[in-house]
Amino acid sequence: MSAAGRSNPEYVVARVRARRGRLYGDEQYRKLVRMGPSEIARFIEESGYEAEINALGSRHSGVDLIEYALNRNLAKQFDAILDWSEGRLYDLIARYLRKFDAWNVKTVIRGVYTDTDADDIEVDLIRAGEFDDRRIRRLLEADSIDAIVEVLEDTIYGDPLREAYAEYEETGVLVPLENAVDMAFYERLLSGLGGDAPTRQYRRFLEAEVDFRNATNALRLARSGADLDPAEYFIEGGTLLTRDTLARLARSVDELVEHIGESEYADDLGPALRDLEESDSLIEFEHAADTALLAYGDRLGVVHPVSVTPVISYILAKEREVENIRAIARGTEAGLSADEIESELVIT
Repeated sequence: MSAAGRSNPEYVVARVRARRGRLYGDEQYRKLVRMGPSEIARFIEESGYEAEINALGSRHSGVDLIEYALNRNLAKQFDAILDWSEGRLYDLIARYLRKFDAWNVKTVIRGVYTDTDADDIEVDLIRAGEFDDRRIRRLLEADSIDAIVEVLEDTIYGDPLREAYAEYEETGVLVPLENAVDMAFYERLLSGLGGDAPTRQYRRFLEAEVDFRNATNALRLARSGADLDPAEYFIEGGTLLTRDTLARLARSVDELVEHIGESEYADDLGPALRDLEESDSLIEFEHAADTALLAYGDRLGVVHPVSVTPVISYILAKEREVENIRAIARGTEAGLSADEIESELVIT
């Protein structure tokens, strides 16, 4: 609805909980990993994505049809939540959904960097944020990183990207640009929250999200061997790391793993940390961080059942469903085995 008027969490949470119960579970994923792209499209058409598959089926097929349908459904679900919401609740949800603007900016940047065709970039865009179709079209038409920065000059990403662009030109890596986008998003997301006990708990959830992002960034930098200053990629707002500790620990994977293992997140991330010590891949850790954040949001939703937290928890769960189905479709197209595909899924 709008940011005006009284907040209406009771109504919105009730509707969101009904939708949460219809999300895919382990049984559906086990069926999907053993299907081909056309079978996957038919399956999701019969279980929640019918309107999107029917609307897009004449223009797309195979994995492209699945991806376009998933992203359109995601945007439709989140637009509906905003339509239901009023007052302070609307504002909090709208702020969080701007994460998809950040996702789209990073997706376009990566696409231009790798000289990917605009149509292929568009498949991965999720139109669930604040950017309108005109802005998205201008991003897709940009033929250079500098042109992307120009398109975004009047947004919260404009100044941070312009500053990061100089370092990108010097190093040739995307980390400065991607991190500038993330920092701008989280700075706006966390500003001026305050509020009552449920809102303070929601802020703690957001702090955990920042913690996991910082930890992942630090591990990625530690593993990359790139000559970059880790402190430049620190996102304010979490409690696990400070700028100084990130700069120190990102020089050593072992020390960083030990630091996380001694934190409040040890129980949630412990198995992934052990795997990380024995593997060169960050995938397991990133999946564990996603799973831990989902579980943490669910726990806070129980503590404060009539608040923004259950809504954000649903947004994360729906996002994971879409990402899981996408991973299955892409894995199937690439000829991966069922076990290999399942290793890519985030399941709570």
